[in-house]
Amino acid sequence: MTIRFVDPRGIPARPADPYQLTADLSTPGVTIGLLANNFPDSVTFLDELEKVMNETMPSVRTLRYAKPNASDTATAELLADIVRDCRAVVTAYGH
Repeated sequence: MTIRFVDPRGIPARPADPYQLTADLSTPGVTIGLLANNFPDSVTFLDELEKVMNETMPSVRTLRYAKPNASDTATAELLADIVRDCRAVVTAYGH
């Protein structure tokens, strides 16, 4: 019996756009927002991410945010709070 392995990755249709971090995180006390979309596991994922960030970037402060409902867009008020209080934001999408 022959075992055949198949690589499930497709061939990209176009090259990936390079990503450049635009937020300067070297300033002590910089704040990063963590926004959960409220699908299952989005909060759990951000809990783990926050632990790692605290260990690897102790001078970075985090603020937690969550959309009230996973199927709704973030409210203008929520977005305004994030923009006012954070230098950058990480969003988490559960499954």
